[in-house]
Amino acid sequence: MTGRALFLDRDGTLIEHIPYLADPKNVKLLPGVRSALIHALDAGFALYLHTNQSGVARGYFTLEDAEACNRRMFELLALPVGFKGVKIAIEGPDVTNGYRKPSPRYINECIARDALDPRLCFMIGDNQSDIEAGHNARITPLALLEGAGAKESPGWLDFLDRHRIPAFSSFPEAVDHALRACEIRF
Repeated sequence: MTGRALFLDRDGTLIEHIPYLADPKNVKLLPGVRSALIHALDAGFALYLHTNQSGVARGYFTLEDAEACNRRMFELLALPVGFKGVKIAIEGPDVTNGYRKPSPRYINECIARDALDPRLCFMIGDNQSDIEAGHNARITPLALLEGAGAKESPGWLDFLDRHRIPAFSSFPEAVDHALRACEIRF
């Protein structure tokens, strides 16, 4: 049961999407997220958070604000096992050599460092940059169609169709798909 992982976007995937979220009081979990993550942990998945927070580079809020929002999310999740890794990509959209999704850099580093099996790794997110990060890392991307990011990305559905990326209406459905896919593969 080792080598399995979920790489997860934050805003619009795990918590409600609020543009440039900086106040932990505004962090609200999306329905079913906690129970889906507990199922994933029970199935032997490691959890990794990969969130773009360009508001730091733009001067809208600080890295400490982003970290405080993450801490609040983790408190609300109250998971029996914490996330194995967290990457807050603070670069602005003009930076192409950092950790900002769609860069696969963070995913690839975790796969190498933690001896993950890419065939058993999934990136779940609600916008094209999330999905491209998973695709670029050669793991399985799973798209959420209800997030704000999905609605803001022109060409989103074409990208999903062109690359045959599964899409779901909720986070629990995407996690269930990942769990079932691993059972079929091994």
